[in-house]
Amino acid sequence: MAKKRKGLFMNKVQMADKISERVGITKAQAEEALNTFTAVTIDTLKAGGEVTLTGFGAFSARRRKGREGINPRNPSQKITIPSVVVAKFKTGKTLKEELKKSGMEPQSEPEVAETSEAESTETTE
Repeated sequence: MAKKRKGLFMNKVQMADKISERVGITKAQAEEALNTFTAVTIDTLKAGGEVTLTGFGAFSARRRKGREGINPRNPSQKITIPSVVVAKFKTGKTLKEELKKSGMEPQSEPEVAETSEAESTETTE
């Protein structure tokens, strides 16, 4: 069963709608701007750069070192986890301050719906 989410969530189409309303451009133009932002950010990170939006935050790419782990399906077996490049986001000062002022409660771990073993097994007929 999927995790239950609380609160407001916004996808790219909804973000484009909000941008088009605030800026006074078409939804298609707003979506194209978001697509361009995404593409430019990815290209910059792949090239080893960083994208900083003053006050909002900075996107960067970092190499996470490989390490030895434990196989969750067989805890007695050790596995090697390879190094990988991951995206990182560091919040900017303005964003941090605005979130503090909002009075939002810190989020705990996402709730996961419990399922019985009978519910979790699927049959195909």
